Amino acid sequence: SFQDRDHGDGRPLRTWLDDILAQNGIEAGGARRVLCYPRILGFVFNPISVWFCDDADGRLKAIVYEVHNTYEERHAYVLPVGADTELVRHGCAKNFYVSPFLSRDCRYDFRIRPPDDDVAIVIQEEEAGAPILNASFSGARRALSDGMLARMLLRYPLMTLKVVAAIHFEAVRLMFKGIRRHPHQPKTAYAPTE
Repeated sequence: SFQDRDHGDGRPLRTWLDDILAQNGIEAGGARRVLCYPRILGFVFNPISVWFCDDADGRLKAIVYEVHNTYEERHAYVLPVGADTELVRHGCAKNFYVSPFLSRDCRYDFRIRPPDDDVAIVIQEEEAGAPILNASFSGARRALSDGMLARMLLRYPLMTLKVVAAIHFEAVRLMFKGIRRHPHQPKTAYAPTE
């Protein structure tokens, strides 16, 4: 399932998106699409949800990178899309606590092939100017039907639980390696990004 409470700031999602787009000077009054994990058996964790925001003519105008951490906090990086919508490139400074093993002296670089018959996302993170993390996702469009949902559930029955388990497994490995930890800095409010 998809539930509004898993995203945004508690307001209706359209209101939340319209507000953060306006705060960042972006007019995108068209369709909204999101790439995220669904709830599976009532559980979900999305390290990142990617919102594609179109204008009234159906042109992609902005992408909202909604980053979630394991402290049940979220932060939205709101970035405009220029003329090239085949391969969108964005970069921004990290402005949100995600991992105890990474400082706030980080930068994200995003490369996205927006959804069509397929979608691809690559995220590269640098810490103090040095590469520290590479993550990617690719997928192909499937018809949204009861049969397809059942097949996906059988194929990936515990996907969201697996994500959380993998995060904690890697955290334990890093602790055993003696990697320096940074204390949690709570998220208090959404803020416009650089």
